[in-house]
Amino acid sequence: MPSKVILGTQWGDEGKGKFTDLLAEEADLVVRFQGGNNAGHTIVIGEKVFKLHLVPSGILRSDVTSVIGNGLVIDPEILAKELAGLAELEVQMGQLWISDRAHVIMPYHKVIDGLEEEKKGKLAAGTTRRGIGPCYSDKMSRFGLRICDIIDSEELEHKLRVAYPVKKAYIESLGGTLDITFEDMLANYYEYGKRIKPFVCDTSVLINEALAQGQNVLFEGAQGIHLDIDHGIYPHNTSSATITGGCCTGAGIAPKQINKVIGVVKAYTSRVGTGPFPTELSDDVGERIGTVGKEFGTTTGRQRRVGWLDLVMVRYSVRLCGLDSIVITKADVLCGLEELKVCTHYVLDGKDIHDFPASMRKLEACEPQYHTLEGWPEMSSEEWKKCQEGGRSALPQGLAAYITFIEANLGVPVEILSFGPGRDENIYL
Repeated sequence: MPSKVILGTQWGDEGKGKFTDLLAEEADLVVRFQGGNNAGHTIVIGEKVFKLHLVPSGILRSDVTSVIGNGLVIDPEILAKELAGLAELEVQMGQLWISDRAHVIMPYHKVIDGLEEEKKGKLAAGTTRRGIGPCYSDKMSRFGLRICDIIDSEELEHKLRVAYPVKKAYIESLGGTLDITFEDMLANYYEYGKRIKPFVCDTSVLINEALAQGQNVLFEGAQGIHLDIDHGIYPHNTSSATITGGCCTGAGIAPKQINKVIGVVKAYTSRVGTGPFPTELSDDVGERIGTVGKEFGTTTGRQRRVGWLDLVMVRYSVRLCGLDSIVITKADVLCGLEELKVCTHYVLDGKDIHDFPASMRKLEACEPQYHTLEGWPEMSSEEWKKCQEGGRSALPQGLAAYITFIEANLGVPVEILSFGPGRDENIYL
């Protein structure tokens, strides 16, 4: 199929980066369509570990064109550092293009992000304080700067002269300080504009021309579906559209251009940040899963909260995004547990709840209802290799039953099972 979208079905950190890189082997273009450097995708190739934040995961394949779509917010300083870091690792990168319509994170966005989080108290989203939310706020209030502005020195100066005093006054009203002068900010972003100008184009035209020519285009989501600005756990979510529809607006394509949607499901649930977490484990099992799974955020390094797999969440993702197939990651982390639990529905005020509630107060009060399954033993690398050769029929009984239960409850087939971070640690089912 020429056009595929890959999305995280939970709260992010499901392992999308690995599978974007894997599917990029057959792609001509890989397009990131939302978010900013608050997201992180980790890819392991041999002994090298790559942590990407803005650049699409396809950048690690020299014959693939990577595209940063208009739906992103871009910190040009971070982008420059990320590209320099890849160069230091001697990566043979493919062509990179940046949308002229993507919005730009400015220094005042980062200051505002931190100040507003402190003022929100219990309503704080637990942001990375990298200016993502305030940049998207300016986008929606039509007060932002876009890539096309910073590559045009006259337009940059004109817009910044209006924005700078307004943002400076707002920061001071919150009790903060903007430590960079107008002149320095203008000079810095003028230089960023000069550096990135050769990579800037109307990426919507580029993508649609590729699709018209029958090229394979892979669209990469960041974060997870349950962090979507409209459909996620508001206000503890992100500031962009992480669902399939966000691909259309964030890349500049029509819905009919999407041929297949793949959802990545971690074999359990994890998240960074605040907010209700119905299946969260605060016991020895949760500690074991977090330790074995190395559950620390790629971007922040913060320890992730972990819990049992929540099918209420994933069913919601199936419905919102029209998932055609599923990839399950980190199956190896659950090896050795005598039994596993899977949340099938909630109980709220004595009633069964099968759909994810909008109210965070109600979600906090939901009691997860579990189906218990037998676990499977620890497995050596040789045993995993035998599973690769034999496919589904070679899986341990407990793991096979786990997959079958997930498929039956979601109505979506599991296409690939991942048992490690490497490119070759996958079982095709």
